[in-house]
Amino acid sequence: QVQLVESGGGLVQAGGSLKLSCVASGSISSINTMGWYRQAPGKQRELVAEITRGGSTNTADSVKGRFTISRDNDKKTVSLQMNSLKPEDTAVYYCNAWVYIIMGGTHNYWGQGTQVTVSS
Repeated sequence: QVQLVESGGGLVQAGGSLKLSCVASGSISSINTMGWYRQAPGKQRELVAEITRGGSTNTADSVKGRFTISRDNDKKTVSLQMNSLKPEDTAVYYCNAWVYIIMGGTHNYWGQGTQVTVSS
């Protein structure tokens, strides 16, 4: 099995910064795309940013220029640096990864989520 564990959420004032981190562990052969999604109350889960194993990124327009995704392939981690936070960024943030497991096959995994709350 594969586990994704997030950390770094919390409460911050508008204009502030937070950094989210996610570490993958378990029966991992390799990790393909890793990403961050978020879900606000009453809304659908949406992509925030994703990054391929080679480092190519895709970032939602709503956070472009404020959020930066990065990863460390050796440490099996993905991070999201969030600057200039706005109240509308308030959501539960989820780590996601496409993992090629040791027993074979590529599977999609989710972390348990971490709350980010931005006060005005």
